[in-house]
Amino acid sequence: MESLLWWLFKGSKGEFNRVRIMDLLKTESYNAYNLSEILELNYKTVRHHLKLLEEHNIIATHVDNKYGAVYFLTEDMKDHIELFEEIKEKLKVNS
Repeated sequence: MESLLWWLFKGSKGEFNRVRIMDLLKTESYNAYNLSEILELNYKTVRHHLKLLEEHNIIATHVDNKYGAVYFLTEDMKDHIELFEEIKEKLKVNS
């Protein structure tokens, strides 16, 4: 999990946007539209990052139909939130 988190949040294109998404999902569940509005990002960009995070079991949703799905952190990610914060600090990302 550690190497995956480093890659997702520090070693790949889009790392800053994924960190910003994660910062929001740490405290509340959101759908893609809400995230795009809050972060002032293109909806398709947000959906791309959500798909990547979901594929790597960082976030999840209870809905099979992705339109309107509400995303939240997985339990595995919650167990590694301190590592996420460490990575975020190294990136100096301010949400």
